[in-house]
Amino acid sequence: MLQEEQEKVIKPIMEILAGVPTVVFGYFALNWITPNIVQRFIPGSGVFNAISAGIAVGIMIIPTIASISDDALNAVPKSLRMGSLALGSTRRITALKIMLPAALSGIIASFILGFSRAIGETMIVTIAGGQYPELNLDPRKAMYTITSSIVNVSLGDTPHGTTAYNALFALGITLFIMTFVLNIFSDYIARKYRKEYEQ
Repeated sequence: MLQEEQEKVIKPIMEILAGVPTVVFGYFALNWITPNIVQRFIPGSGVFNAISAGIAVGIMIIPTIASISDDALNAVPKSLRMGSLALGSTRRITALKIMLPAALSGIIASFILGFSRAIGETMIVTIAGGQYPELNLDPRKAMYTITSSIVNVSLGDTPHGTTAYNALFALGITLFIMTFVLNIFSDYIARKYRKEYEQ
């Protein structure tokens, strides 16, 4: 009963968070995460830094991963769970030894899809991470990602045939290839670990 009530509350919250525009997460990272968390606990952090952008991207992809993982766990036949509990297993053992292996393909796929979404994220890293075009491995400093460079270069007046114009397509194709490879890998993992049960 308590589990059903928690699911009725948590699931809609996750769905709402999944629908929040990423620009909102970007301003949240810039105006709240950076001054209240990053700059307070990590000295030397700038206003624009990779840490706050990473935290905001992590918060953004949690609802996606949680929602898909929940769907994968709910797709496991109830008879497996009931059978495990009937044999004397605790709820924890049932969750870890029965439910998790049965839903493993969907859970792994959710993590890979969440990672793919994080790779293609634009507004959070543009707003919170800054657009400082310098190769820097210090996460306390501003960063320059592929997506933010696309935003920076494509201001609507890039002349056709120029180096900047061609660079936009090169960056876009690079992002497409990265996410395409991750999606193929996700599909491979899902097929490899998929288990089919009779209802």
